[in-house]
Amino acid sequence: MTGRNLTRRGAAALVVGALAAPALAQGAADPQNTVYLETKDGRITIRLRPDLAPKHVAQIKTLVKRGFYDGLSFHRVIDGFMAQTGDPKGNGTGGSDLPNIPAEFTSTPFKRGTVGMARSSDPNSANSQFFICFGDAGFLNNQYTVVGEVTSGLDVLDRIKKGDRASNGAVSNPDKIVRMRLAADV
Repeated sequence: MTGRNLTRRGAAALVVGALAAPALAQGAADPQNTVYLETKDGRITIRLRPDLAPKHVAQIKTLVKRGFYDGLSFHRVIDGFMAQTGDPKGNGTGGSDLPNIPAEFTSTPFKRGTVGMARSSDPNSANSQFFICFGDAGFLNNQYTVVGEVTSGLDVLDRIKKGDRASNGAVSNPDKIVRMRLAADV
């Protein structure tokens, strides 16, 4: 009986592994939807999700190709919650010269490593700012657009300088994006 259970478990693990392998390989093998975000502490690799938010992902890719994000600060960083960047003004009020994007909300949960688009109180106001979650943030589900997920570099994410909670995460002398590129362009 024990040998039979191990065989069934082993077979089940193989089936689960075989089903998961194409998804993992696709994320690693899709340089058009893989972003390298370089910081002073190393690289954060992000798999963009055009299947969830095609308009948002297209905008991010356009801005990455322009070099828009290079040198921008992580202006709002709340320990245990998220690190926000993508504002050329560095104070949370700026954006790019591209039009705002209509919301593309999904039921995909916000958890550690999720990349979401920042916006104002208007759900259709996302432009260039995005955030990466340090931990689970289920209260954002169905209210913000998920655009991707960190596939490596969570240790680098954790080293981003944190802001003052009393100031809503505002960071003095913030860390910056050194360079952000699509894997296809590296």
